Amino acid sequence: MTGDRMAEQHGTEQNSAGSDASKSAGGGSAKNGNVKPNDAPAQPAAGTTPSDPTGRRAQSEPAANPSLREQLEAARAERDANYNLYLRSQAELQNYRKRAQKEADEIRLYQALPLARDLLPALDNLHRTLVAAETSKNVDKLLEGVRLVAKQIEAALSRHQIVAIEAAGKPFDPNLHQAVQQMPTSEHPPMTVMHEVERGFTLQDRVVRPATVIVAQAPADLPPAETAAKRPKNEPSTEEE
Repeated sequence: MTGDRMAEQHGTEQNSAGSDASKSAGGGSAKNGNVKPNDAPAQPAAGTTPSDPTGRRAQSEPAANPSLREQLEAARAERDANYNLYLRSQAELQNYRKRAQKEADEIRLYQALPLARDLLPALDNLHRTLVAAETSKNVDKLLEGVRLVAKQIEAALSRHQIVAIEAAGKPFDPNLHQAVQQMPTSEHPPMTVMHEVERGFTLQDRVVRPATVIVAQAPADLPPAETAAKRPKNEPSTEEE
């Protein structure tokens, strides 16, 4: 019995020694910086990086690559802005066309107004001359008044570039003259305007009304050589070669 007790006591001391040794080994490992399985390093918070633990840098910098939804919204905004600009441009163009058409209509409607204002004084003087002719028998004064009215009318027309065509004594020009009669004569070369029946007028480079004239014609008994000598230089010869 004494021997068994001594053996149990000896085994108990060995177990205590092993337990103390393992505790001392564990303590030494913790002191040396060894990490236990349960002591894993903490992960950084969302939105932060090891170089930016607060996440302020990520919040201040915009995303380098916008998402497809952001690109679509930006394209829609640009489309709407361009469409509104197009609508405004079309409205301004329509307003301009209406104003231009209105101004053109007014010009065509009242284009004779300046001429009418210049002719009215001459018309007033003509009426005064007629009234004076009814009460006065002086033909010379009546004739002088009519001449003054005629000059006044011509001056009013000339202010609007309406000028009389010179016809008497000029070679016949079909662009400016309208012949109503040919008169045989030896006093004027053939195809020369002898008399002016009705005056013609031009406006700038256009003929308002050609002058109505009587044109000279060679007499029938005039020799051909003399007729050719009196013919104007610009008139082509009609003789057969």
